[in-house]
Amino acid sequence: MPNICSFQLLLLASLSVTSQSIEASTCFGTPRKGRIEGAVALPTDGPNFKAYSLVGVTLRRNYVHEKVRDVVVAAYALLEKKLPDQTFVYGETGWPKGGDFAPHKTHQNGLSVDFMVPLRNPQGEAVEFPSSVMNKWGYGLEFDAKGRLGDLTIDFNAVALHLQALDEAAQKAGLRIRHVIFEPEYQGMLRAAPAWKKLSFPLYPNKVWVRHDEHYHVEFQTDCKP
Repeated sequence: MPNICSFQLLLLASLSVTSQSIEASTCFGTPRKGRIEGAVALPTDGPNFKAYSLVGVTLRRNYVHEKVRDVVVAAYALLEKKLPDQTFVYGETGWPKGGDFAPHKTHQNGLSVDFMVPLRNPQGEAVEFPSSVMNKWGYGLEFDAKGRLGDLTIDFNAVALHLQALDEAAQKAGLRIRHVIFEPEYQGMLRAAPAWKKLSFPLYPNKVWVRHDEHYHVEFQTDCKP
């Protein structure tokens, strides 16, 4: 009898084959009140990235518009040379058909992606984001006002480089970044990062219903049907 881990891998393999869209993605409405047809799953992992949770992937909480999928993967490819020591971790995105995605207030039409913050240790070495069931797959972690968690610190320049790569890939794909939600107390540190100088899209200025300290929420924009 296969063990639980083997069963999960078999289930994931089955989902990856059967659940991918054979039609072009079409978004409807808005990230707060919308849906999507023809959504696709983000890859579970790649050379320099991985999903926040095998459970979340199994539950199909990593679906997006196909253009967003292409942008996310292309951005990670761009970062392989710029940050070769960093393994990036993406968070939740949305359901295969969109709609209400509790506990998130948005993520409804395939254009929203959460990205967990890249980290450095006291020696300046890149450290993979510590996502586990014990910390709600990363969403339960609490960073202080200076972006620190124990002896780990948010790498704000790596965040800016990632956003730069996303912006570049989005423009090539015919999308644009509508805005980025990141904890307001961190935005000054992000804007001070060298890589931020090349960016011009807006950071959402106000606090939202939950702290965005352990992740930054990227909202893409394209033409959606009503």
